[in-house]
Amino acid sequence: MRIGTFFNGGDQRLPAVIERVRQARDAGLDSFYFPRLSSWDPITLAAISAGQVPGIDIGTGVALAQPHHPLTMAAQALTVQAAAAGRFTLGLGLGHRQIIEGSFGYSYDRPARYMREYLTALQPLLAGTEIDFRGELLTAAGRVTVPSVSRPSVLVAALGPMMLRLAGELASGTITVWAGPEYLGEHIVPTIRRAAEAAGQPEPRVVATVLVALTADPDTIRDSVAVQFGAAADFASYRSLLDRQGMAGLAETVVAGDETEVAAAFRAFADAGVTELLVAPIGTPAEQARTFEFAATQRRLLA
Repeated sequence: MRIGTFFNGGDQRLPAVIERVRQARDAGLDSFYFPRLSSWDPITLAAISAGQVPGIDIGTGVALAQPHHPLTMAAQALTVQAAAAGRFTLGLGLGHRQIIEGSFGYSYDRPARYMREYLTALQPLLAGTEIDFRGELLTAAGRVTVPSVSRPSVLVAALGPMMLRLAGELASGTITVWAGPEYLGEHIVPTIRRAAEAAGQPEPRVVATVLVALTADPDTIRDSVAVQFGAAADFASYRSLLDRQGMAGLAETVVAGDETEVAAAFRAFADAGVTELLVAPIGTPAEQARTFEFAATQRRLLA
């Protein structure tokens, strides 16, 4: 299992963000992913980081599909892929109704159908193929040409059966959040593998993100996460995921404890079939530093 890290924001200037990517590379981690935040743009950060820090894979986790037409997204993704010399992964998601309708003003009706049409248009564009796609929800006609650039891997944020089947059929895999190793092993991994096999696709990537704290006070860590992210549990996809896992809140998905407990959790993700674990260190600055170093150590053990 590969181990990378996940940018969790904070009040930092751009040079400090790039330095974090460099530290991850120097520590021997496999990848560095950027989420969509209320400040930084993940695709732009990926391009800048890829150009300045060679030797580590770069990804988005995730960029929203609806605000980026497939022609625009293909141009952006291929540009980052060029900057990354082939080390870029486009993590793509649908977001949530509250964001897509409330903030952007786009329709969130039939989201799975929209993603199917989006990927049907996007994938050939990433390969440099001219398309004339006329779907029920989306139209895309044209071509994106970026010379001597390979098609980047595309991961779809998928937690439920329908989106997982779609990701297995039309993408390189999935990127998850708030999913524990038991649910990944029993539901997510087998569902996407079956879909990929049925579609004649290669073994899918399963990239899982997790908040981690190497700490002597896990209860305080989870209380802090409950306060910071508690409102996100009201998003329909997250609420459904928590219900399937028998959990009341997102804080229950956090990995927090001593070295033995955290190492056991990492091993559980690997045993579940996760191909890449993205560790987002949380806690005090000292706890985050210890967690980061421990993740690098585990990467060498689990490689």
